[in-house]
Amino acid sequence: MKIKEIYKEIINVGIAADVRGIKAMNRILEMEKKLYSKLEKKYKDIFDLDSLQNPFADTRVLYGNQDVDISSMIVGVDVDVGELVLVDRLREKGEKIDLVVSHHPQGKAYAKFYDVMDVQADILVQKGLSLSLSDNFLNERKSQVERKVSAANHSRTVDAARLLDINFLCMHTPCDNLAYQYLNKILVKEKPATLGDIMDIFYDIPEYLYAIKNANPPKIVAGNKKSRCCNIHLEFTGGTEGPKNIYKLLSAKGIDTIIAMHQSEEHFNQCKEANINVIFASHIASDNLGINIMIDYLEKKSKFKIYEFSGFKRVKRKK
Repeated sequence: MKIKEIYKEIINVGIAADVRGIKAMNRILEMEKKLYSKLEKKYKDIFDLDSLQNPFADTRVLYGNQDVDISSMIVGVDVDVGELVLVDRLREKGEKIDLVVSHHPQGKAYAKFYDVMDVQADILVQKGLSLSLSDNFLNERKSQVERKVSAANHSRTVDAARLLDINFLCMHTPCDNLAYQYLNKILVKEKPATLGDIMDIFYDIPEYLYAIKNANPPKIVAGNKKSRCCNIHLEFTGGTEGPKNIYKLLSAKGIDTIIAMHQSEEHFNQCKEANINVIFASHIASDNLGINIMIDYLEKKSKFKIYEFSGFKRVKRKK
């Protein structure tokens, strides 16, 4: 597959797995196209044309010729300058690595990754909160993240890829969407009655079992194995943590348990005050889950030699 074909497939799979649904995602793209069509030329010249086809701001081809054929890729959870230097060293030693794939965004994909947080409002609406309230809380949180991200040196890693001439892309929310849907489907089917039942589910998923064996297991951080659960809220997609002031509202709607990849101390304390059970599902294991499912989709289109690094462990699924 060419890089542009891999990129297109990642976007399509991410759209199909998004909780907002394909129609809503298409509406987002249509709104972006209308916005672009009304811009003056000087603003069109600096417009991110990828956003006309790709609704995920944190997923981009960061460097490379998109018409290049790819037969091998090295995949990591985080790719920084050090990882790219390692790839260059491996290629010097004879390894044929056509493409570097990072899960977490870099470059322009990191600079605007807060735009993907909008999906969180739709998830909150599905949990019973009003759309206006969800949007208002989320917009405030997005502004906080935007201010924080604005200070970062976004281009540093992409500059290294350019100087080393290494094809480089990142795929974030599409993979997180897949992890969300995978785990949500299991929870709906299994209907765990206690937090212990949820922990048993994690033991049956290879990515989490690998993390358990390597001292980074899922953890119950509020509640215990005997704590009962009925209405579970997954915090698995949407770029980063959402608004911290929604947990008492979620509790009032019957949410008794949060399963999160990770939480800040502030978010965790808000959950405790709202008497909500909390499980940290292990961030890197959860990222691995989404990445592996995405690669399974890509390998339905073409076979690749996959190199593992930077926290990624390949697990293939038959379905």
